[in-house]
Amino acid sequence: MGRLDEVDLSLALSRHEAERELSAAWERLTELRLTLGGLIGTQGIGPPVCVLFEGWDASGKGGSIKRLVAPLDPRHVRVVQFAAPTDDEKRHHFLWRFWPALPGWGGMAVFDRSWYGRVLVERVDGLASREQWLRAYDEINSFERTLADEGTILVKLWLHISAEEQLKRFEQRAADPLKAWKLTEEDWENRGKRAEYEQAIEDMIARTDQPRAPWHMIAAESKRYARVAVVRTVIEAIEAGMRQWGHEPPSKR
Repeated sequence: MGRLDEVDLSLALSRHEAERELSAAWERLTELRLTLGGLIGTQGIGPPVCVLFEGWDASGKGGSIKRLVAPLDPRHVRVVQFAAPTDDEKRHHFLWRFWPALPGWGGMAVFDRSWYGRVLVERVDGLASREQWLRAYDEINSFERTLADEGTILVKLWLHISAEEQLKRFEQRAADPLKAWKLTEEDWENRGKRAEYEQAIEDMIARTDQPRAPWHMIAAESKRYARVAVVRTVIEAIEAGMRQWGHEPPSKR
């Protein structure tokens, strides 16, 4: 039994519950973000925050990111999407292209996919050799330890849904003219490799779950529940990270 099997996909919230929970969480997140940016309080700028979103295709990453940044001034958070590396990016070490988007002290960035593509899609689709993706676990761990040692609050999220729910969402996308663009042939091909991906995910979590860069498993069968869980998880990680670096979070209202 792996970490994916431990995720309780029955967790759900009603619309009213989700709205109430999000409203309270947004107020707290805004307060923390302004404090980290040195815009309120007396402690100056706080440690950088970098939130990584990984998950199954159609697991709701986009919707969760939208809700996470919704209450924040767009000048105070950067959302970055990473797709397949370009030919120029392939000329460098696989971690090279992520450095420019990393936040500095007082900053916050949200990554829609990340360096974990090396041990997921590149592993499963044979885009990286076995030697390369095996070596990547140590490279990623060293990279994340470096970021954490420099102060970064790294929040790694995996959004988990069942194969049945994924198929349902694929079919809904295909039937909606305004969402059909989200569904590609590659998505269908990846769905056919679910067993290989499950093994890659379990290996990824087992090998890269570190004390200062842990994985947070988000039950995303219910989109409402997942969106609330994401915001609350980020809040908890920020509060813990601030304390670690001697920045006491503001008292809750």
